[in-house]
Amino acid sequence: MAKTNSTIDATDIVQDSPVLRALPEPLRPYARLARLDRAIGTWLLLLPTWWGLSLAWIGHPALPLPSPWYFLLFGVGALVMRGAGCTWNDITDRDYDGKVARTATRPIPAGEVSVKMAVLFMVTQALIGLAILLQFNRETVIVGVASLLLVAAYPFMKRITYWPQAWLGLTFNWGALVGWSSMQPGIATPALVLYAAGFFWTLGYDTIYAHQDKEDDALIGVKSTALKLGDSTKQWLWGFYGIAILLIGVAGWLASAGWAFWPILAVAAAHLVRQILTAKLDDPANCLAHFKSNRDFGFIILAAILAGGITTG
Repeated sequence: MAKTNSTIDATDIVQDSPVLRALPEPLRPYARLARLDRAIGTWLLLLPTWWGLSLAWIGHPALPLPSPWYFLLFGVGALVMRGAGCTWNDITDRDYDGKVARTATRPIPAGEVSVKMAVLFMVTQALIGLAILLQFNRETVIVGVASLLLVAAYPFMKRITYWPQAWLGLTFNWGALVGWSSMQPGIATPALVLYAAGFFWTLGYDTIYAHQDKEDDALIGVKSTALKLGDSTKQWLWGFYGIAILLIGVAGWLASAGWAFWPILAVAAAHLVRQILTAKLDDPANCLAHFKSNRDFGFIILAAILAGGITTG
C-alpha cells in the first residue's frame, strides 16, 4: 500500500522521548504501546474528570478546595486507562496501522510486541485502573466501570461510521461524570451538561486531528469526520466549539459558579477562536499542534471552574 509520507517522517512515535530513554530497552515498546511518549491523550482524558470534580466541589462550601488526593488518583487512573485503551486500539487496528504511514511503526504492526503480550499488558493496566477506582465511593466505581463499554467499542467505530469522533467524545468525557460522582450523590444536571460540552469539544479537536490521516484513511477505507466534512470542516468547528463553550457556561451557571468563572471562560473561548482561525487542515504538523493546544484549553476551563468556586456566594 502506497503511503503519503515516508514512514520515518510521518510516524506519530516521538523519536527522542525522555520517557523512553529513561526505560530499559525491553520496556520501551510497551511504553510506546501505552503512549507514554505522548502525554496529550492522557491530559485530554484526565481534564474532564478534573472539571467534574471541581464543578461538584462548588456545592461543598465547607471544603476550601477539592481534595488533592482525588486529583492525584484521577491522574494516575487516566494514565493507566488511557494506556489500556490505546493498547486495545492497537490490537484491534493492527492490520490497518501497518498500512498508514503515521502508525506503521507502532509496536504491534512493527513486530516488537506480540498480540498475546499486548493483551496481557492491557489487562495489567486495566487492573491497576480498577484498583485506583476502588479508592472512591460505590457510585463512582459503578460510573467508572460503565465507561468500559464505550472504550471497548471505540476502535470499531471508524469502520462503520464517518463519525467515530462522536464516539470518542462520549468516551473521553465520561470522566466529567466520574469526577462529579466522587463529590456529589447522583449525576445531577450540571454534570450532564458538562459532559455534553466535552462531547462537542472532542468533536472539534479530534476532527482537526483526523485531518492528518485523511489521505491514508481514504485509501484503506477508514472513516472520519475529516473525510465527511472535508472543505467545510471549519464551519463545523465553529459550531462544535461554540456549543461547547455555551454548555460549559450553562454548567457553571447551574452549579452557581462565582463571578470569576466568566472572564476566564471568555479566555477559553478566545483560545478556540484562535485555534479555528489559524488551523491549516492540509498541513499535518499544524493539525497536530492545534490538537495538542487543547490541553491548554482544558486547563483554562479548570481554572475557570476553580475560580468560580472560590468566588461563589
